[in-house]
Amino acid sequence: WSNSRTEIYDRILRSCFRFTVDLCKGQDIALHFSPRFAEKQMVVTNSCIGGKWGQEERELQRFPFVRGQAFKVRLCRARKMILRCTVVWVCQHLTDRLCLGIYKDVKLTSVETK
Repeated sequence: WSNSRTEIYDRILRSCFRFTVDLCKGQDIALHFSPRFAEKQMVVTNSCIGGKWGQEERELQRFPFVRGQAFKVRLCRARKMILRCTVVWVCQHLTDRLCLGIYKDVKLTSVETK
């Protein structure tokens, strides 16, 4: 993570209900990013620092995900998550040497650090 950016390439399963991308350091979750395909499509973001969850944010206006299709997420050193050239989240808790967790209904294609 110490390089300028990391790109994650995934494919959303056709049966996807939701998926999660977490950036963690130790027990802290600097970024919890969870697109959801329920009755209202939304992207839920949050962080959990020192065992305490922050204020959950729910984005209903922009939902760039489609079941069965691939997508790319770019994580920048400028503490931003970018999807299709749009900043979707600015992370206040990003530091060097974070671990990446990708869960639920996606198939990881690749992770590239540039």
